[in-house]
Amino acid sequence: MLQFLLTRIMTAIPTLLLVTVLVFLLTRMVPGDPALLMLGDMATEESLADLRHSMGLDQGMVQQFIIWFGNVLQGNFGHSIQSGQDVLPLILQRFGVTLSVVLAAIAIASLLAVPAGMLAAWKQNSSLDTGLVMFSTFLLSIPSFWMGLLILLLFGLQLGWLPVVGYVSLSDNLKAGVLYLLMPVMTLVLVEIGALVRMMRASTLEVLRLDYVSHARAKGLRERTVLSRHVFPNAFGPTWTLIGLTLGNLLSGVAVTETVFSLPGLGRLLVDAIYARDYPVIQGCMLFIATLYVLTNLLIDALYPLFNPRVSA
Repeated sequence: MLQFLLTRIMTAIPTLLLVTVLVFLLTRMVPGDPALLMLGDMATEESLADLRHSMGLDQGMVQQFIIWFGNVLQGNFGHSIQSGQDVLPLILQRFGVTLSVVLAAIAIASLLAVPAGMLAAWKQNSSLDTGLVMFSTFLLSIPSFWMGLLILLLFGLQLGWLPVVGYVSLSDNLKAGVLYLLMPVMTLVLVEIGALVRMMRASTLEVLRLDYVSHARAKGLRERTVLSRHVFPNAFGPTWTLIGLTLGNLLSGVAVTETVFSLPGLGRLLVDAIYARDYPVIQGCMLFIATLYVLTNLLIDALYPLFNPRVSA
């Protein structure tokens, strides 16, 4: 187990270094001059040159990267051009909103998808199985922004059950905070649950055909015991991997949902920074999201043997 973890960590390190280089290069490809954005169109060439020098923009790309990467290693992501705030505290503040939405969505989606997938496999070729497969395929075909708009239109505008846009911190007002998060969480659950149901169904079907399941049934064990003790532990492994990938995808791609529902999360911060050509915030958000994605998958790989008895630690 220790050797496996060390191997995965050694693989993650060059991945993070490559991501750092790509984030820096992609940010530099965004059109616009940060110095001009900060000083405005009425700025003189002298003031622009002084600001570019203070920001290191008048140096070569390699030197800029070395300076920026050195600061990142010290936890200094720079200062926002728009607000003047430190980028890292700003990211961490916004990340709390994103994390609350994503964790709630992935937990609810998993709790619904895993038993639904097992039930569909257990009742293979029945009307229940066909209905679950069709519904899962239908959910997979709907883009997240369209799903969010439909939910917003139904529960927010037509029925008036939930607040349309805005955000209240859970720590300030728990009830109001939950109401504001219900529609975003519901959107992400419906978007991701289809893939999880299909994966759990496929894994369960594979396990149900194995000899030890037939042997357990031949011994006279109840079907519930066969499913819970023999089928589920062996079928959940691939679904656990997909849950980890889904969690990483949601953390990195929740910007659309946050924009639809006006949530002040990390994705919305990145979108606003791109519109404002706020290079430090763009670089910080992209690097933070990429690092989070790599670390999430590293954690999933490390825990995989715990959820799949067929894989030795």
